[in-house]
Amino acid sequence: MTAIAAKPASGASLNPVASGIGIVVLIILIGIMYAIGGQIALIALIGIIVGGLLIAFGVHFVPVGGAPAAMGQAPGIATGVAMLAAGAGLAGLFGGAWAWAVQTNPDLLVAVITGGVGGGLMMAITCFFVNFIYIFGMGIPAASGKVKVDPLTGDTQPEFKSQGTEGHGLPFISFVGGVIGGIFGGAGGTLIYLMLLNVYQEVLPKMTVFDKAGAAGVLPIAISLAGIFAVGMFLINAVLAAYNITGTIEGPHDPKFKRFPRALIASAIASGLCGVAALAIVFVPV
Repeated sequence: MTAIAAKPASGASLNPVASGIGIVVLIILIGIMYAIGGQIALIALIGIIVGGLLIAFGVHFVPVGGAPAAMGQAPGIATGVAMLAAGAGLAGLFGGAWAWAVQTNPDLLVAVITGGVGGGLMMAITCFFVNFIYIFGMGIPAASGKVKVDPLTGDTQPEFKSQGTEGHGLPFISFVGGVIGGIFGGAGGTLIYLMLLNVYQEVLPKMTVFDKAGAAGVLPIAISLAGIFAVGMFLINAVLAAYNITGTIEGPHDPKFKRFPRALIASAIASGLCGVAALAIVFVPV
């Protein structure tokens, strides 16, 4: 009740009371999972939490302009934070899952990197065509409303910004931020999927209901369950980050980017809780 009654933190600040309670809850969840499933469950849950943190952090890099961007009145991509992040992350997740499946001796690092590349590539293609439409379709240049100079290129912004707008298009820093966000999201989603898949492949054949199916027989079930939970956890983390951003964001140069520590704490707790639920279905059969 203390966390509920505490005054909300403004700007980029953290609420120390709520954050402390959240960390304690997270430690309790990790302890419960270890007591239920042992070392394999503990490693999986930690991997899920790390994957969730990568997703939440990556979302803050993605340039989102929403409806104003569609009218050329704000920089970013004309869609919602959660929808855009989910598109990038799921593209990476599928790429990472494919990389894991085709390897003779699956390597976790290779699969996670492949997932990151898939997410980053999806965002790179999206950002390119967004700018193509803005510049050649709407006839407007890319200009930031948050900074006077692009931090990467040094290009000045105010003279290209139309009056009455907060900027428009995708400045170079926003483009790069989108790719970085896609990489983090794709890698995080892939990590969550693989953590769950490894546990399901190990535990499901030992369950009484699957004792005659064998490892090969339960593989489709393991893949399906891991995919469903991974997609769900990605969306949960994307929505949490979207609430933290509250509207539009240009990328890593946007003042709202400094809010990411709050999202990381919320993501860790949510990922831990969802991870316990996803793992408990095989360690605590009904």
